[in-house]
Amino acid sequence: MARNLHERQAPLKETYESDPEAAQVTLTATGDEAADATACSVAVGEAVYEAELHEGAGGSGTAACSGDLLLGALAACSQLTAQAVIENFGVDATVSVRVEGDLDLRGTMGVADVPVGFQDIRLDATLSGDLDPETAAAIQEATERYCVVYRTLVDTPDATTEWAFEKSAEDEI
Repeated sequence: MARNLHERQAPLKETYESDPEAAQVTLTATGDEAADATACSVAVGEAVYEAELHEGAGGSGTAACSGDLLLGALAACSQLTAQAVIENFGVDATVSVRVEGDLDLRGTMGVADVPVGFQDIRLDATLSGDLDPETAAAIQEATERYCVVYRTLVDTPDATTEWAFEKSAEDEI
């Protein structure tokens, strides 16, 4: 029988309290070109996802665009965090999450001086169960407090870029 989440997390929490460096992780995603300039593959963890430009930017519409992947990350993180919070609270409840985002493709396409990126993101969570209003509010507060992707979007960290420019083997001949 699988251990419950609390039992799985307890030794991790003890380790992180006694050795804060053990809690420091670096996640990595890599993108690689595909045969078509409108598509790429993205390796995240052990999985590889196909991504492409949004249809409104020239993609075919057969794979997720980067905006879909961002919204998907927020939906997954919120869903998983809420599920963990519910289990750790020991209440009988379920949750489902829907995320939507609005963007103006004119900015991405360089045809108008409008912001590039999402102008608005909406996360709608539905909590079901026999919960009193205080418990439901506590689940919401804890989920929003501990969801990594939500916190990253709300409390934007510094982002840096580094570009390396290499000559191709053909250029050196």
